[in-house]
Amino acid sequence: MLLISLPATCRKNSRPPIFVADRDQPGLPNRPRPGHHEPISVPTRYNEPPSERVMGTYRIDQSYDWNYDQGPSFEGSLGPVPETPEKEFFGYPVKSRIGIAAGLLLNSKWIEFYARAGFDLLTYKTVRRAYRPCYEPPNWAFIDRDSPLDGAARSEAQIAGPGQPAEIARTTSTVSFGMPSKDPETWMADVAQAREAIGPGQVLIVSSVATPAKGAAAEAMIEEFGELAGMAKAAGAQVVEANLSCPNVTTAEGDIFMDAALSGRIAAAMRKAVGDTPVLLKVGYIPERAPLDALLRAVDGKASGVILVNGVSRPVRGSDGRPYFGTGRENAGILGTGVRDACLGSVRDAVETIGRDKLDLKVVGVGGVMAVEDAQAYFDAGAYAVMMGGAPMYDPGLAIRFKAVHPEW
Repeated sequence: MLLISLPATCRKNSRPPIFVADRDQPGLPNRPRPGHHEPISVPTRYNEPPSERVMGTYRIDQSYDWNYDQGPSFEGSLGPVPETPEKEFFGYPVKSRIGIAAGLLLNSKWIEFYARAGFDLLTYKTVRRAYRPCYEPPNWAFIDRDSPLDGAARSEAQIAGPGQPAEIARTTSTVSFGMPSKDPETWMADVAQAREAIGPGQVLIVSSVATPAKGAAAEAMIEEFGELAGMAKAAGAQVVEANLSCPNVTTAEGDIFMDAALSGRIAAAMRKAVGDTPVLLKVGYIPERAPLDALLRAVDGKASGVILVNGVSRPVRGSDGRPYFGTGRENAGILGTGVRDACLGSVRDAVETIGRDKLDLKVVGVGGVMAVEDAQAYFDAGAYAVMMGGAPMYDPGLAIRFKAVHPEW
């Protein structure tokens, strides 16, 4: 066991280091919370890619609400985070352009934990104008597959199971949450706490999505995206994000990105609401080049950048052949190694189009980043920044290792 102190820049005088085990979680040992300046310990296994079975910070055997209330499940503490030269992210000085996409960071507890783990671009999980419960468990499972997904084979079913693979450093998983949200009063107050929890050189991004009523006009949804952007900024967001895609919802807001003109109008409404605050659009997988190019041209001059790719939607079945997540949730989001090649290809295509057409956009790459070489591939493809979705859940030491090898990222 190593005894390590977090760098002073990662320490908040008003909030001691997190020990999730302090919350008396089942199966986790209780241990005293260290004082503000005491050295904290880090298991050596977080300095290397995990090879053994680990539960992960998000307990997939528990409900979404349990994970929201308890915060990350983690035995031990984190550090040291390597010092890195300053970069910029849409005008903000940052320690790195490595972050976590919307999904894993359920609230300020999660933001604080991963900020201290060295992730510098931190996206608060997608919020709405009204409370929306999570789908019933199960919500997260692992895919029984070794080969990469064919990005164009949209109807190909994936087989999921309740257990964990023995080797998680290269795995593919599936999620079905339905973009839950607390009510605005709750999430706005918590976003303010999340902003307080991050340190210098880190940026808080808040993701949001409209909740269109059945048969509602497009104008109502556009207006709602603008209102949400303004609310997120008022709560403390430094960057606002519109989630125009969600591969695991069964409602209309899951595939807005397929309508280029509508996406452009949403970006314009958000820009009007937040002024100079950076606006990002998170979009799904578009295998054909023409609609991807049309989307980029439609949002140019309105959005600051696009986040590619928000998972890949596929039918997911259990070993018995039935929908793994239940009737009505036949399709779910696929994350991890299996989607890396498809997502990386989308980033390459987008970067090429932006350069060719001289668009004022940047691309944030997401999809299958599980190791240093994966992030390197995205940066080599022209990504401005790289985020991860599921990998930090079972490997919270990723940012530390990335910074140790590539302080320039």
